[in-house]
Formats: sequence, C-alpha cells, structure tokens
Amino acid sequence: MTIQEIKNRFGIIGSSPLLDRAIDIAKQVAPTDLTVLITGESGTGKEVFPQIIHHLSARKHGQYIAVNCGAIPEGTIDSELFGHEKGSFTGAHEARKGYFEVANGGTIFLDEVAEMPIATQARLLRVLESGEFIKVGSSKVLKTDVRVVAATNVNVQTAIEKGKFREDLYYRLNTVPITVPSLRDRQQDIFLLFRKFAADFSAKYRMPTIKLDSEAEQLLINYYWHGNVRQLKNITEQISVIEKQREINAEIMRNYLPPQATSQLPMVISNTAQGGDFSERDLLYKVLFDMKKDLQDLKKIVVDLVENDNQLNQDFDPANAPLIKKLYSEVGATETPLQLGYNTSNPGFIKPSSRINEGIRSVGKEEIPIHTIVTEENLSLHEIEEDMIKKALIKHKGKRKNAAKELGISERTLYRKINEYGIK
Repeated sequence: MTIQEIKNRFGIIGSSPLLDRAIDIAKQVAPTDLTVLITGESGTGKEVFPQIIHHLSARKHGQYIAVNCGAIPEGTIDSELFGHEKGSFTGAHEARKGYFEVANGGTIFLDEVAEMPIATQARLLRVLESGEFIKVGSSKVLKTDVRVVAATNVNVQTAIEKGKFREDLYYRLNTVPITVPSLRDRQQDIFLLFRKFAADFSAKYRMPTIKLDSEAEQLLINYYWHGNVRQLKNITEQISVIEKQREINAEIMRNYLPPQATSQLPMVISNTAQGGDFSERDLLYKVLFDMKKDLQDLKKIVVDLVENDNQLNQDFDPANAPLIKKLYSEVGATETPLQLGYNTSNPGFIKPSSRINEGIRSVGKEEIPIHTIVTEENLSLHEIEEDMIKKALIKHKGKRKNAAKELGISERTLYRKINEYGIK
C-alpha cells in the first residue's frame, strides 16, 4: 500500500514531507511486533498512527483498544489495564478482565502514556519484557500477546529528569519513534485542511461552504496554531455555523483567531511553584536579556560621542547631559565632554585640560584615543554565568538559598554550578 493510499484510507490530508515521513515509518514498522512511541504536540492527530500500524499488521483481525492513560484515575488504572479479582478492593463485586487480557493477540494504544503513575509503569514494563501480568488482588501470573503503541505530547526526557517517568520504560517503548509534525511545520497543508473541514461542515449543517479571500488565507497560513489540527477544525466549524457571510475576509477571520504574543523572543517561565528546575539555557537567557537594554543604550551613546563629535558639537542638547554623565561615570571618568568643553571653531578637537594630552582622552586609569570606539569585552556564556553566580553569592553573603532564588534556579542547580566552576 502506497503512502497516498494510506492517506485516502485513513482520511489524512496533507503533502508535507514530514507527514509523509511519519506515515512511511508507520507503514514499515507495521508488519513487525516492535513497540512504537509516537510523539508530537496536542492536536496533531497522533491517534491515527496506531490505527495505521494495527490495520497494516498481522494483528488486524485481533482487538484494537485505545486507552487514554491521562483520563483514568490513579486508583483504578491498574484494574483497567490488568483486571482485578472479586473483592480485591471496595466496589469489586465481581472479577473483571483488563485491557491486556481482552486485547490478547491484538494491539493496545496507550495515549498520554507519560501521565501513567510510576507504580503502573513498573507493571507495564514487565508486560513489555515478558508478556506477563498479575490481576489486582491475585497472585496468579497470566500471559498475554499484545502489541503496544504509545503516544505522548510531553517531553519525556524532562519527565524522566523530574522522576515522573521511568527511563527503562522509555527505552523499551521507544524501540521505534515516530514524530508527528505540528501544523506550523506543515504550512502547505493548512489551507487544504481548512477546505476539507469547510466542505464537511457545509454538508453536516446543510449550508453553503465558506470561502476565504487571499488576505484571510495568508492570515490562516501564517497563524501559529498552538492547538494544531484540532484548533483549525474547531475554528472552521465556528465560522461555518456563526457567519452568515460565506466569503470570509481577514477582518472576520481575526475575530476567531486568539491573539498571539507579540514577542517571539525565548521566554523564561518560572517553575519554582511546581518544584521544577531551570536549565543552563534558561539562566543564560535571563542574564542576557537583563543586559541587553543597557548594552544597546551604551553602544548608542558611545557611537554618538566618538563617531559624530562634529554633529554633537554643533547640535548638543543639554537635556542629554545626565545620560552622558551616567555613561562616563560607568566607565570611571570624573569629567564629561561638557565639563571639559568643546572648541566649536575646530570641531572634533577637545580643549586642553589636565586630563587631555596630545589627542588622548584619559578615562579613569586608562588612556583611550579620541576616535577609538570602545567595545565591551567578549565573554563566553560560561564566564557570564559564573560572574552572575559570584555576584549573587556576594550580595547574599554566601546564602545559597537566597542567591538561587534571585538567579531563578534551584538550590541544587546552584550547588552543582558552584562545584563546576570551583567558586569558593
């Protein structure tokens, strides 16, 4: 079966190379019994890939069961998956078969597998490795022959670092990984999906199909789509039902698209309340963004003073004096050009004083030529990070807890960084 035939059979819309690659992997792995881990953002359509794998496998005549691990309460998930004996817990009035027993010879799709409790993960690992499981309230070992396909929309490596997911289970599930691309990574498919959904809803609600003008189409394609295909489908349905006008322009479209953040810069999100931990990258972003504005202002002032002395002499604005004084105070100068004085008859020449000699202006203890551009020292990211940690420790008199709070990292990470950089 070709990729296009698979798309037609399972109702997949799109021609993105990333989507075709994911379908091709599912097609290749289907005849085997290897476990598969499907990753991708929420709303990308991960649930269709286990169906492809099942229906193209030798197990296609067996049971196919989809289980949403995140929707089952922690106290009952073991019973749902592995079954229970009569009287094993309150409310267990009769024995019950679990999904692994019912789906013997078939396929189980474990959606949101990263939401599974740690204790259940250990039991799942045993099933994957030996095909054995024990019902809740029983001591009898049962066997099952089930192919497991799992999916998650969370970063599993992060969950492992936080102790929320077993590393051995991850490697057992991740025998064959399939990554489903987000909608913004397959922009050429967005308008195709919109037209398909619009036609479906037109038939469902018995009304004319909505159409987009060119501007609305571009707005649709360039939107970020946090909710991916699911969000696109919901918005298409809203417009189909609510709008009486069937020709949709950009102004109408904007009413249905949630506003996006104006800044596309990386953002540091505090995980303190959740007991999370900052990565080194997050800490460096925090340091660099704090420095960015001051650095830009400093560069602008230096360029104005050094490269455009002539214009500054002729059009000097006294209102800028406080800013210039601030610059010179930061680099250690006790006198500013305003205090030293400019010779307006000879632009670019500073009047002689006790601090100026033969075209050299003294700033603090160093002497810098008048037309030399002052540049900041190029420090590595590790040096910047080390410097920030030292300053925080000095400020809080060596109290690591307070220093870590100011830096936006955990005390554990700070302790590791102190050892790494050999900070006394």
